[in-house]
Amino acid sequence: MKGSDRAAYPGLVAGTADPEVELASLLRARKLDEAATLALQAYGPEVYGFLVGLMGNEAEAAETFSQVGEDLWRGLPSFGLRCSVRTWLYLLARHAAARFRRSPWNRGARTGDSALDAQLALARSRTPDWARTEAKDVLRTLRSELAPDDQVLLVLRLDRRLSWNDVALVTLGSEDAEAGAVQREAARLRKRFQVLKDELRTRAAGLGLLSPDE
Repeated sequence: MKGSDRAAYPGLVAGTADPEVELASLLRARKLDEAATLALQAYGPEVYGFLVGLMGNEAEAAETFSQVGEDLWRGLPSFGLRCSVRTWLYLLARHAAARFRRSPWNRGARTGDSALDAQLALARSRTPDWARTEAKDVLRTLRSELAPDDQVLLVLRLDRRLSWNDVALVTLGSEDAEAGAVQREAARLRKRFQVLKDELRTRAAGLGLLSPDE
């Protein structure tokens, strides 16, 4: 991870050049407590910011993020490093958001593990201000009116710059999806991404935010 990337993820442990390398080492050594802590330190703020934008409500995002922490803890023993931990966390976040919409749980849910809860709270506090206030911008509002799957696509590709294959894994909902299925989904997402960009550009121009030829 480059220095500029490190600045984008304020939870990243100082001196950790690439959290994925260290995470893989910890997981292979079955040091799951340390792996969970590092995963949330490295990626928690950006995943929480993703949930704030997706849910459109910081309280609901906080509840959903708590569920992500619990799912992370439960899933680590069987996580096979078939994708990056970062991609997997976005996959967990998308699943948790979908479950929340179907059946919201009690406000202020916790994982039951005090150390893990502390890391979740730290990640929320370190979320950049733009992730909290961007929903107030007109362009953000336009994006919030899209279908949830389209919002996920724009955030993961445009904002988080995940590879097309990683975005496909998240939308397919499985870190071990068959390679051919991933490639087909990635191709579909590329086409959908271009359609969405064109639609948003047209709507923004209609509101006077862009000139027609921008």
